[in-house]
Amino acid sequence: MKKKFWLLVGLVVLLLNCLPIKAHGAEKDEIYERIQQSGELVVGLSADYAPYEFHADVNGQDKIVGFDISIAEKIAKDMGVKLKIEELGFDALLGALKTGKIDLIISGMSITEERLKEVDFSDPYFVVQQKVLVRKDDKNKYKTTDDFKGVSVGAQKQTTQEALVKNEMTGADLTSLQKVPDLINNLLNKKVNAVVLEQPVAEAYAQQSKNLAIASVGFEQGEKVTAIAMPKNTPELKEHVNASIKTINDKDLLTGYKKKANELMFQEDQSFLQKYGPYYLSGAKYTILLAFVGVLFGLIFGSLLALMKLSKNKLLKALAVIYIEYVRGTPLLVQIFIVYFGTGVVGLDLSKLLAGCIAVSLNSAAYVAEIVRAGINAVNKGQMEAARSLGMNQKEAMRFIIFPQAIKNILPALGNEFVTIIKESSVVSVIGVSELIFQTGVVQGASFKPFLPYVLVSLIYFALTFCISRLLGLVERRMGLND
Repeated sequence: MKKKFWLLVGLVVLLLNCLPIKAHGAEKDEIYERIQQSGELVVGLSADYAPYEFHADVNGQDKIVGFDISIAEKIAKDMGVKLKIEELGFDALLGALKTGKIDLIISGMSITEERLKEVDFSDPYFVVQQKVLVRKDDKNKYKTTDDFKGVSVGAQKQTTQEALVKNEMTGADLTSLQKVPDLINNLLNKKVNAVVLEQPVAEAYAQQSKNLAIASVGFEQGEKVTAIAMPKNTPELKEHVNASIKTINDKDLLTGYKKKANELMFQEDQSFLQKYGPYYLSGAKYTILLAFVGVLFGLIFGSLLALMKLSKNKLLKALAVIYIEYVRGTPLLVQIFIVYFGTGVVGLDLSKLLAGCIAVSLNSAAYVAEIVRAGINAVNKGQMEAARSLGMNQKEAMRFIIFPQAIKNILPALGNEFVTIIKESSVVSVIGVSELIFQTGVVQGASFKPFLPYVLVSLIYFALTFCISRLLGLVERRMGLND
């Protein structure tokens, strides 16, 4: 009996001794394990922020380059995995990180109290001062932050620079935009009188444009600490990232990374159209694809919604009305975010293009539903009665009699919807779909020409919509819509 008792006591003691070890080792980093299993590190960034990250022609190929890219390549190499770059709008980066679309954000992001509530940060890899970029004629006009009372000042949205304008440039009229090239465009066209930028970015634009200069304005809190953002509770990932950053700092690798980026910033071996024409062609293909898919599936789903709304079934009618009113009453941008990030929350990993196509299609369906409903109601009610008198049931009458006539009625409106989607699809650029507006931002960031890219893209949009409108007019005439 005693032997059994002491044997039981010994087993309990052994178990208790083992529990702390298991508890200590139980802390797992699922993100790091996933990276190792997939063999791929996904880094999110906004490639319109030279010299941090921007597009450039490298050996005849378009590539995202910059010293942030060099840092990402170093981290991926040290982890023994491949690097994959996901290009998004700056506003979408934190959402993409929190929903598992990306593993890290390496995009010149600074550490703030608000961001620390949502994500973790690595050790700093770059400390930079903030500068005020002005038109050259105003270089000596602004010397301190007190000189900006009543002056329009631009800053990138949700950044350290935006906070500096609010906190230190007392009385300044803040203009917050998402992209730096748009801020520069406003500055050159006298929409704002100054732009607060990080020193490397400000120096790049001042070097490129003879009309811009850096004012001798200092900030009390102008020192920005740049680090890498990652999901919370990822100790192994953070440890490996910090190890790579330590190597970069100890060996002063960042100096070489910045030198390489500066060499790629101002390549003048080709004309503007030769160099950036392929960007516009690629963007036009995606824009047309989005519009075609949006109208096609919008027509299918919209027709179903129209029939539901015309149905005598109260439940079907109520569902159709709720969907149509909700979609038509909310911005397309919000719907894109819901589809792209919302599907990630429920475990669906949709690509940027697929999420964009779905969002545009669902949005178009609500408008097409009303177009189809109006087209059906425009058909004389006697047509249905005549079809039923010939022995057709409800479905046959709708299929063979009502719908063919309704299509003739709704074709002009559907053509207008197609043209509208070509223009509205530009909103999907915020999640990184490479359509025309997205590619225009790429060209802005790579060429340091904030105005010319928009002129070219406006001509492309006009050509697309004009040709489609004329083509639809030809189809209408062929169908004899004026009979």
